[in-house]
Amino acid sequence: MELCKDTSVKMNDGHRIPVVGFGTYAPDTVPKSKCEEAVKVAIEVGYRHIDGAYFYENEEEVGRAIREKIADGTVKREDIFYTGKLWSTFNAPEMVQSALKKSLKSLQFDYIDLYIIHTPLSLKPGDDLCPVDENGKLIFDNVDLCATWEAMEACKDAGLVKSIGVSNFNRRQLEMILNKPGLKYKPVCNQVECHPYLNQRKLLEFCKSKNIVLVAFSALGSHREERWVDQSTPLLLEDPVLNALAKKYSRSPALVALRYQLQRGVVVLAKSFTRKRIEDNFKVFDFQLTEEDMKAIDSLNQNLRYDLCQQFLDHPECPSICQTK
Repeated sequence: MELCKDTSVKMNDGHRIPVVGFGTYAPDTVPKSKCEEAVKVAIEVGYRHIDGAYFYENEEEVGRAIREKIADGTVKREDIFYTGKLWSTFNAPEMVQSALKKSLKSLQFDYIDLYIIHTPLSLKPGDDLCPVDENGKLIFDNVDLCATWEAMEACKDAGLVKSIGVSNFNRRQLEMILNKPGLKYKPVCNQVECHPYLNQRKLLEFCKSKNIVLVAFSALGSHREERWVDQSTPLLLEDPVLNALAKKYSRSPALVALRYQLQRGVVVLAKSFTRKRIEDNFKVFDFQLTEEDMKAIDSLNQNLRYDLCQQFLDHPECPSICQTK
C-alpha cells in the first residue's frame, strides 16, 4: 500500500483509522495551554487522528483546540478521528458509560470515534486516578474485563462511540475478549508501547491474524518523565543504526522510527509541543525504507520497555494481568 498523509486503514468494524496520529499526553510540567496550542498546530499541519485520554487530564483543552479548527473552517468534525480512553478506575461495567459521558462533556463532542480500555488492570473507583494505600501501593479492584467489554459494546450501540478497542492488552487478554460468549463486537485495535527496542513482533502477528490494528505509542522511545521512565535506559533516537539510516535518507532518526512502523502495518502516534517537530514528524510519507533497512531495525529489538507502568501489570494481586508479549 502506498502511504500518503491521507492514508487510513479499515478496521474490523468498517470504520477507518488514519495511520499517523498526534498524541496529547503531557507531563505535569507542560502547561495545558501548550497542549491545546500543539493540537491546533497538528491539525494545521495535516494530522487528522488525535489520541487523547481521560487520564491525561486535558480533554477540555484538546476538545477546545479541535472545535476551534472546526470553527475556522480548517476541518469538519467528520475529518477528525479522536481516540478517547476509559481509565482504570472506571472499569466496573456500571461506570463505563458515565465515564465516557464525562469525556464527551469535557470535549464538547456528540460522539468519540474510538474509545478504548486504557489498561487491563482495574483500580479502586473514586476521584483519585491512582489510588494508593498507606504504604504507597496501588489499590486494585476486582473487575471482570468481559463485563467491562459488554459495557463498551453498549456505548457503541448507544451511538456514543463509533469504534471500541483496547490498550496495553497481551495476547491472552485479547483472547479472553475474543472468546467471550455472546461477543458482539471485536476490539478494533490494541494500543501498546512499540518502538525498535520493543517491536512487539509476536503481538503484531497475532493482531494481524485477528484483524485487530496495532497502534504504537512511545514510538520514538519516551518523553523521559522520571515517574514513568527508568532514566538509565538508552535513548532510542541516539541509536547508531537509526542514525545511519537517517543520514542515508537525509531524514531524522525520529522519521526513520516512525516510517518503520508504517511499513509494518502499524498505526503510529507521534507527540511534540513545538511546531517544527510537529511538522517534521508528519514528513514520514515521502521516503521508503528498503527490506534490508527494515531487517536492520528489526534486529534492534531488546524487549525494552520505557513505560514503568508495565510493572503494575505484573502485580501479584492482579492474577489476570501480565506483560504484553
